Amino acid sequence: MAEIELTMPKMGESVAEATITKWLKSEGDSIEAEEPVLEIATDKVDSEIPAPEDGVIKKILFQEDDVVKVGDAIAIIEIEGEGSSDGAAPEADQAETPEPVETSNENNSTNSDNNTNKIGKSSANGSFFSPLVRSIAEKEKVSVEELESIQGSGLNNRVTKEDLLDYLENRGNKDSAVAAPAKSPASAPAAEKKESTPKPAAVIPMMEGDEIVEMDRMRKMIADHMVHSKHTSAHVTSFVEADVTNMVMWRNKIKKDYEEREGEKITFTPLIMEAVAMAIKEMPMINVSVSGNQIIKRKHINLGMATALPSGNLIVPVIKDADQKNLIGLSKNVNDLAKRARANKLSPDEIQGGTFTVTNVGTFGNVMGTPIINQPQVAIMAVGAIKKKPAVIETSFGDTIGVRHMMYLSLSYDHRVVDGSLGGSFVQRVAKILESFDLERKI
Repeated sequence: MAEIELTMPKMGESVAEATITKWLKSEGDSIEAEEPVLEIATDKVDSEIPAPEDGVIKKILFQEDDVVKVGDAIAIIEIEGEGSSDGAAPEADQAETPEPVETSNENNSTNSDNNTNKIGKSSANGSFFSPLVRSIAEKEKVSVEELESIQGSGLNNRVTKEDLLDYLENRGNKDSAVAAPAKSPASAPAAEKKESTPKPAAVIPMMEGDEIVEMDRMRKMIADHMVHSKHTSAHVTSFVEADVTNMVMWRNKIKKDYEEREGEKITFTPLIMEAVAMAIKEMPMINVSVSGNQIIKRKHINLGMATALPSGNLIVPVIKDADQKNLIGLSKNVNDLAKRARANKLSPDEIQGGTFTVTNVGTFGNVMGTPIINQPQVAIMAVGAIKKKPAVIETSFGDTIGVRHMMYLSLSYDHRVVDGSLGGSFVQRVAKILESFDLERKI
């Protein structure tokens, strides 16, 4: 019998880890190729991991609620054949064995007193530690108190392998620094404590009749993503009011025939997506990302479409290469992604790779909004509700007042790389494209 590893698959270019939410199989269970073995979740989507081949689950290496990095082995599968296949799993206990960590002799002697240092999955204050982090900590005699003092860079500020290795690398220096006399001994320990200990969250007082509702996993991830975006980008928002009367009249004229012919409705969303894609082609510096001091110009125009879920949460499926699709293709793509998003049937690839996002706040009757940028993008546009309003109409015979269909567009952009000139010009260009919609357009 041969053994192979079941590994955490790559879930997209910006996803480095995933949480195991449910094991569908147990150790000793027989499995067939492509049969779902476990369910996982990232900050973007839930998914299932199928079995790569027929076999038997010999060893499960991570448990439910554990966070696993992409590429790490999560189970050992025994398959038919002799010897170990290429890339086969090592012994079960090796899957979580950390790389050797070099520490000073002083460090090793200091921590050699306790050879039974055991770290639980979570600490008293609720901090979560992955199996790999616990394994490294136990080997290097790192106490729970020390782990809690490390500022984590992982999801929900969790301590990652890299965080712990960085801590261990500088651990001897820190110990020496504390032991050495300082010019201001009274203030030195306080300063060090202030740097290493994160500020605790404010305690909100409860009042009579209040109810506590725990955030679900997706809401926690959305909250982290939004706060991260605000900390990353310098947000600025520009507004434009567009006269979309021609677009509304055209859709009203063709929507019945379109539904009869295509078997589905045409909404305003693909018309707006088409205008956005056209404007991006004219102003490609809105379709970029920031990496340190470098600007990455995106070749593809992949439009994210913020979609509200029945749970009240939000997901952003992506229309890939939107500029290369005609209006029928955009309409079918929009309808399909929205339908499957609400049914939680999207694949990981369908929510990855967005370069610009559009969110329709008008769906909820709002006339405008100030959306938060979807990292690592640098701009997001909100479209408000279309309202009938009296407006000044300029004609060759003079100005007149008429009832027009008006809509606000608002563009939030990252002022680190998008100045007001580009941001304001872009949203104005989208408005002009919508205002000049051809009433005689064929589809």
